[in-house]
Amino acid sequence: MKGDRKRILVTGGAGFLGSHLCERLVGDGHDVLCVDNFYTGTRANVARLLKESNFELMRHDVTFPLYVEVDEIYNLACPASPVHYQHDPVQTTKTSVHGAINMLGLAKRLRARILQASTSEVYGDPAVHPQTEAYWGHVNPIGPRSCYDEGKRCAETLFADYRRQHGLVVKIARIFNTYGPRMHPNDGRVVSNFIVQALAGEPLTLYGDGSQTRAFCYVDDLIEGLVRLMESPETCNDPVNLGNPVETSMHEIARRVLRATGSASPIEHRGLPVDDPLQRCPDISRARRLLGWEPAIDLDEGLARTVAYFRDRCGVARPTIRDLDLTPVG
Repeated sequence: MKGDRKRILVTGGAGFLGSHLCERLVGDGHDVLCVDNFYTGTRANVARLLKESNFELMRHDVTFPLYVEVDEIYNLACPASPVHYQHDPVQTTKTSVHGAINMLGLAKRLRARILQASTSEVYGDPAVHPQTEAYWGHVNPIGPRSCYDEGKRCAETLFADYRRQHGLVVKIARIFNTYGPRMHPNDGRVVSNFIVQALAGEPLTLYGDGSQTRAFCYVDDLIEGLVRLMESPETCNDPVNLGNPVETSMHEIARRVLRATGSASPIEHRGLPVDDPLQRCPDISRARRLLGWEPAIDLDEGLARTVAYFRDRCGVARPTIRDLDLTPVG
């Protein structure tokens, strides 16, 4: 294990990213408290960790205060896909804002380091490409995506103000499109959508003309970036982009998923969702310079691992929103 054994709280720890982070931290020998309200996370995601003596799972909603003793906090709690965060937009905003206030209050009391899982959505539909951390964004404050976009922007404000006003050691990770095992099969994100559709022999739903781009980072690379950011010096307190700087069009990702699955599914075009960005790609110069970090797993390898997960764990049945337990807590 690198460094001293620490007590670490991971909110949203049973979700896609959170479960991978918990697994990494437990493997590094830390005592990990995973907190989740199971809105989109599942116990199955962390089932393999329950037998570990240095892992604990707690059902809790971060919109309510939490009283525990820890050395570090990773604040990942918030639904991150449009299907989930638009299902209950008020709760999404509460999770981002009230959750940040509660976790920052806990960090202040404990003098603990705290990391905020922010998002590339703070850049909105960007007028600058690729996006650097100095770009302030182009965001619709009243659109259907605003509950997430503006909630995360407000959380960043709170983190910056707690640093300035209370001297907290804060870290802000702006996470770009991430994919891999344990993505929810109906989370509405392009990689999971395409893979589930391809395995089921259904048409791949491509929104718009397919020319819009994203940058896809495999989950293991993203987790490495989060850990390095948390461990970085106290002076590293500005937002840091974490993502893959290789831009890929929606049409190209569809083609690669079809190849990875061996599927003959056709491609079906649909209208572009409201406020959906046409371009999204990070400038990771700051992460390279401050963290010595950049993605190591290429898209084809990452897709092969992700396809294997969906083939082995999820079969080909596609759940609908009615199959999910999306009842908010609080």
